[in-house]
Amino acid sequence: MSKNFINRILSSIFLIPIILFLIIKGHFYFNLFLVFFFFTTLYEWLKMSINKNYKIIGFIFLSFSFYSIYKLRNDFDGEYLVILIITLICVSTDIGGYVFGKIFKGPKLTKLSPNKTFAGMIGGFFLSFTSVIFYFKYLTLSNSIEYSQNIIVLIFLISSVSQIGDIVISYFKRESKIKDTGKIIPGHGGLLDRIDGMVFAFPFSYIILSNDFVNLI
Repeated sequence: MSKNFINRILSSIFLIPIILFLIIKGHFYFNLFLVFFFFTTLYEWLKMSINKNYKIIGFIFLSFSFYSIYKLRNDFDGEYLVILIITLICVSTDIGGYVFGKIFKGPKLTKLSPNKTFAGMIGGFFLSFTSVIFYFKYLTLSNSIEYSQNIIVLIFLISSVSQIGDIVISYFKRESKIKDTGKIIPGHGGLLDRIDGMVFAFPFSYIILSNDFVNLI
């Protein structure tokens, strides 16, 4: 087991409870956390895309992405549960993709991100579905949720967009000839390396949920 893999696990164990607490606590704590994440991510993007013609597009997109996270946390019924489920899907997708890709390897998914495999893609979908079902069945006070077709489709879509976001950021990193966007998180690299899928999944989720595609609560 590589040192990088161990650092990745330890960082996740340390960060996940803190992030969950801030999401649930909300208001001042969550907003402060969001501001820190936004400026750190923006700094990493601008540093990575310096002298690139896509720098401004990325700035606009990240601004909208973090705005959508704020709106999801503060404007929807159930507040923290909505953003918690989206975060759970994204994190599970990332972990499933990483673990399944390492174990099964196999054919590459795309040249845009050479480390991505079909096994990792399937693993991302599998763990995202499993995690959300487990959460509602065993970790909430109410286990009466009905897994309607809309919810199943929503999990699939968010997981898909999260994986696409990962690939897109990987492409821009290759264009910038860097491996990681930073070094702030041991085993993961920069903050943007860690939340690359989320910055795509949250604005997508906000648009979908704002149009009453499905009610998670």
